[in-house]
Formats: sequence, structure tokens, C-alpha cells
Amino acid sequence: MKRFSQTLILIFVMLVCAQILNAQDFAADIRLNQIGFYPKAEKIAVVVGEKNTAFEVKDFKTGKSVFKGKLSEPRTSQHSGKISRIADFSKFQQSGKYQIEVAGLGKSAPFEVKEHIHRQVAEAALKGFYYQRVSIDLPEKLAGKWARPAGHPDDKVLVHASAVSEKRPENSVIGSPRGWYDAGDYNKYIVNSGITMGTLLSLYEDYPTFFDDFNTNIPESNNGVPDLLDEALWNLRWMLTMQDAADGGVYHKLTNTRFDGMVMPDAAKNPRYVVQKNTGATLDFAAVTAQAGRILKNFEDKFPGLSDSCIVAAVKAWEWAKKNPDIYYNQDELNKKFDPDIVTGAYGDRSAADEWIWAAAEMYATTGKPDYLKGIALQTDKPMPLPTWSQVQALGYYTLLRFSDKIKVESALSKQLKTVVTQFSDQLLIDLEKQPYHTVMGKNAKDYSWGSSSVAANQGVALLYTFNLTKNPKYRQAALGNLDYLLGRNATGYCFLTGFGSKRVMHPHHRPSIADGIVDPVPGLLSGGPNPGQQDKCTTYTSKFADESFTDNDCSYASNEIAINWNAPMVYLAAAIEALMDAK
Repeated sequence: MKRFSQTLILIFVMLVCAQILNAQDFAADIRLNQIGFYPKAEKIAVVVGEKNTAFEVKDFKTGKSVFKGKLSEPRTSQHSGKISRIADFSKFQQSGKYQIEVAGLGKSAPFEVKEHIHRQVAEAALKGFYYQRVSIDLPEKLAGKWARPAGHPDDKVLVHASAVSEKRPENSVIGSPRGWYDAGDYNKYIVNSGITMGTLLSLYEDYPTFFDDFNTNIPESNNGVPDLLDEALWNLRWMLTMQDAADGGVYHKLTNTRFDGMVMPDAAKNPRYVVQKNTGATLDFAAVTAQAGRILKNFEDKFPGLSDSCIVAAVKAWEWAKKNPDIYYNQDELNKKFDPDIVTGAYGDRSAADEWIWAAAEMYATTGKPDYLKGIALQTDKPMPLPTWSQVQALGYYTLLRFSDKIKVESALSKQLKTVVTQFSDQLLIDLEKQPYHTVMGKNAKDYSWGSSSVAANQGVALLYTFNLTKNPKYRQAALGNLDYLLGRNATGYCFLTGFGSKRVMHPHHRPSIADGIVDPVPGLLSGGPNPGQQDKCTTYTSKFADESFTDNDCSYASNEIAINWNAPMVYLAAAIEALMDAK
């Protein structure tokens, strides 16, 4: 019996080893979207190295060659100097499961060619927000093995000394439940929620019918409201509690004084505070509630009065910002004046010019009153900045273009907006054919900033807006190239969305994924991606080249954290491409 048991153990070990060896058999120097490709879309892999000139596509099960091609002329990376060649098999359109084989290198990770290839990616990225929910149990039937008790009821939040008002003195208690954990930490930030909500709500406004059957298995699924909106409402209802009803101002964040340790949410018990009202946070709030208000008008039967409440809150926030146009959050200065010190994510800003643009655009689109644009410098004479939490004016441009006919935007302004958005995308496309991974992402070393994955995703979103303006397929194709980048066609070889890919992120800087004792991280979360700043001082980076500066280690908050404002454009990019490919 003992010998039989030992034999079983030996067989088990051999099977595990075989699985590991098989996983390692994939040629690391063949980089591609590890999920797959649409039958009638561009299909590109990248082969790193100088010597190879040909490739084959082989059926995964039979090993039969189904397509042969020549690799492109060599391309040199502007970041590392490494040589790569492009394997283009776009002409191959047969659905199935395949691998790329290059003589002397071996076979790539397997991939599929089929319709709706990114549907699961889009659904998982949206479901990632559910796993970030605050103040609610995540039961096994919805969360699977990542089920957990509720964390942070946030029903007894203290008013910080920086946030006092006549009716809310220091240490008075308010309730501010729900919302999403912002990133790998357990705090909630209005500024970062702003761009996140704006991106998700805009996705719904741009492709509303696509979400009629987009089910992510959340508590509200099948309630007659798209899951995209139900998920956004969990955070919206928290945001509404962050406005001081007495004056309309909005608190910057709800936070501990410092970051929690690597514990599960329900084990984090430190006191939480709402901190200083300021102009940027209040304008972000105004933009989100104005946008939510107009969307929710179509769901009055499901949420009676919520649309009106949002619009009233938006108007009050706008009026507060008008009276307080230059209050900026500076955490260092705040800590010199008030106790206790706050040392969590600052999300500070030195200008609210972009927040004014976004808030004004949303207020105009919701109310139909062009007066909201009066006195607002739209800056259409300058290049459009890529959206990020501290730079949101492009969200205002997108909204004005979306509603230009309905709200009768002046033709001259509409033309300027179309021009500035299109010029942004045209700049991305310059020299695409020379880029080592044939993506607009990474053309400039500045793309590899903190949260570079969101740069790729937001570039893709901008390209899709330009496609919808021009109907030129080159923009949609370039956006799809950036999705390929995020799913494996990059200099690291990683698929950056947890739970996906043959070379997947396993150790994100994300407290629940670290503390839950489960091998697999929480799925559907977008890792930050390469960041040559390496601010975390993690010792496991293997490269300092901008496009390779990534480590799959939970110590690496600089390259491997997750954040809601990174997940949102990932959801947008994957879902919008699915919607557009459905419409072809």
C-alpha cells in the first residue's frame, strides 16, 4: 500500500513537471496576442532576433501547416536596440486553434482565430470592478474561489481637520459606504473615480445596445439594467456621499492615514477620514454626476428620482467650484497644517483647467445650456493630451462630439474638436510601420510611465473615437494593435490582464491577491506595465530598458499594481472593438 502511494505521488510529480516543461516549450521570442484574432482582422506576431526569415501557422492539435509566410525586414527597437521582425498572417481566416512556428526558435503560445475573440476579456475586465467593491460580501456563487467577507462598511467615517465645515466639525461622523477600492490599496479617491466613471459611462453612451446582453455575473445581473451601469452605480452611490450637502463641495478622498498592511479587506480596521474639499475633485464629481444623470433618465422606472438627484448634485458642485475656483489638493502642505498626517495616494493637482473643460462639457450635454461653456478655454488650438487622472479634457471633447448634433454645438467648434482628436490619432500612426512591435504604443519612451498599460488602452480609445469620426479602418486597426500589445505582443511577453494568457501576471501588487492564500490572483485586473522609473526599488527587475522594465512581483507597485483608472480603458478598448467587429 505504501509503495502504491509512493508510485501515485511519483506519477503526480511527473505530470506536474511535464506541464511546467510544456509551458516552457513555447518560444519566448515569438510575441503575440495570447488570446487570439478575429478571422477577418489583422493578425500579427513579432519574432525577436536577427536570423529568421520565415514562419508557419500550424494547427494546434494536428501540427499540420495551414499557412506559410515570410518575416518582414528587421526593425530595431529604439529602446533596447534589439532586432525584431513581423509575421503577418492576416490573409489566413480559418477559425481554429493554432501556433506560430519559426525554425530554430520553436512554437509560440497557442491562440485562437474566431469571432468574438475578446468577449471574455471585456467581460473579465469589467468583472474586475466587482472584485474591488467595498462594503459588501463577495459570495462564492459570484466571486468563485476569490469569495471574501465585506470590507470597510464605511458607516462611521471621520471628518478630517482639513475638511471641517460649519455643520461638520473635526471628527464628526458621516456614512460613506460602497464604491471601489482604488488600486492595490483600500482607499477611495474622487479624482481617480472621476476618470474611471467617465470612461465607463462614455463606453455605455457610445455603444449602448452592445451591453444589452453583456452579463458579468454580479448581484444585479438580469435586473433589466446593463451590468456595465449596475457596476458603475455601485461607485456612483459612494461618490454622492462625498458631497457636503450644505454647500456642494466634494471631499478629495476617503482614506486611512496611511496604507494598510498586506491583509484582507475585512481585517483592515484603521480609522478612515474624508479629507479636504477642493476644486478638482468637485469638478470631477460634477462631470460624473451630470453624465450619470442623463443616462439614468432612461432608467427612471428602475431608479426613481436618481437621475434628478445626480443632476441636482452636479449643479451644486458646479456652483461650489465657481465660488472656489483655485483650491488645489497639496498633501504636503495639508500635513503641515492639520493632524493627523495623511500619507496615502495624493492625486494632487496644480491646475483645474482640464477639469473645467470636462465638467462644462458634461453639464452642457445634460442640460442643453451652452452657457456652461462660457469662459471655458477649450484649448482646441493645442494638441490633445492623452486622458489620465490628472488630465481629463479629452473626455470633454469626446462628449461634445458625441452630442454635437443633439445639443447643436457650433459648427466651428465641432470642426475644431474633430480636428484635434483626429490629429492626435494621426500623430500616433506616424512611423507605425517602423515600430518593433508594430504598435503605436511605445513609439515614445514617455509612453512607459507609471501605469503604462493604461497609456496603451487610452491610446486605443482615442483611435476608436477617430475611427467613429472618419470611418477610416486604419484607426480601428491601430486600436486593435494596442489591444494585442496588452495581451502579449510586447517586449516583456506578458499578457497584462490577470487570469489570461500563457505568460500571465501572477503576482500583482494587490492586497487581496497577496493575502487570500490563493495561487491565482484576482482575475480581470490590468497590471500597470513597464515603468523604467522603478520607484518601488524592487530588486527583481531584469531590465532597465523602457519597454522591458517590468517585474511580476507583488513588491513592484511601480510596474505591477492594478488601478481602477487603468481597468476602465481596458474595458472600453476590448468591449468597443467587440462591438465594432460585430457591426462589420
